[in-house]
Amino acid sequence: MVRNVNAEHRQNLTILDKVAMFITKIVGTMWCAIAFSVLALISFPEALKGGTATTISWIAQTFLQLVLLSIIMVGQNLQSRHSELRADADYETNVESKKDIEMLMKKLDSIENNKLNKILEIIEKK
Repeated sequence: MVRNVNAEHRQNLTILDKVAMFITKIVGTMWCAIAFSVLALISFPEALKGGTATTISWIAQTFLQLVLLSIIMVGQNLQSRHSELRADADYETNVESKKDIEMLMKKLDSIENNKLNKILEIIEKK
């Protein structure tokens, strides 16, 4: 029997897994990255007033963590969706291949049976 591992995976998710997936889907959007950018830029003037150390700290802690990490998540979500589509296509191909192989096996069995019957007829005639 052919398994659909994507469906099995979705069925085996716990409530906490589903919550994590929901949060990841929200944070991993460009809209969230834009919102984080706006939020980060609000504090940018204050960071500049604080001097070099404060500005570097703002870049590392605020901008990189809020904005770039959410953009990276967007890319990962896109890659994940592509992998899921490939897996679904592979699944469909495998199901079709299985059907074709079963049909060929039936034809091969009937061909072998016909040949065996002919051989038996020849032997019986002698």
